[in-house]
Amino acid sequence: MLDCRDSAGGVKEVYFIEFDNVTDVTEASGMVTAITVASTKQFRRYQVPKETSFWTQTLNSSVQNGTIFYQQELTIVANKMQANTRNELQLLAMNRLLAIVKDMNDKYHLLGWGNALDATAGEDGSGTATGDRNGYSRTFTAMERFMAPEVQSGIISGLLSPAA
Repeated sequence: MLDCRDSAGGVKEVYFIEFDNVTDVTEASGMVTAITVASTKQFRRYQVPKETSFWTQTLNSSVQNGTIFYQQELTIVANKMQANTRNELQLLAMNRLLAIVKDMNDKYHLLGWGNALDATAGEDGSGTATGDRNGYSRTFTAMERFMAPEVQSGIISGLLSPAA
């Protein structure tokens, strides 16, 4: 299991779409090779400030019940409280979502594929000191049967354009 020390933590970007707007996902051996979205729909890209956003995946198991599931949590941060950011975060919170997360290693991961991500927590604030964050944070959570698969980087650009 020991590997080269060339990996970095953190999230660069997140791509969201409403869960019901994804019509098909092609995945094999932990790699997504295609995602089909409804006509005229697309993922929306959100850049996040460096070293602020992250995702985790926690294994949950019950030996007695014979069950295993994974709790996926994605926390994103947006600096600067302003109306357009507020409105966008409010729309995200009202929907069941699917997310692709681009990490600092330029790898993409699909969260909420089976059961969707829901907004489960958030905090808005001005901060106290001049150097404190003035902005928002939101946490989205999914309970999934399987671990988040990786997404082939070559399909990302096609997901950011409306489907024909």
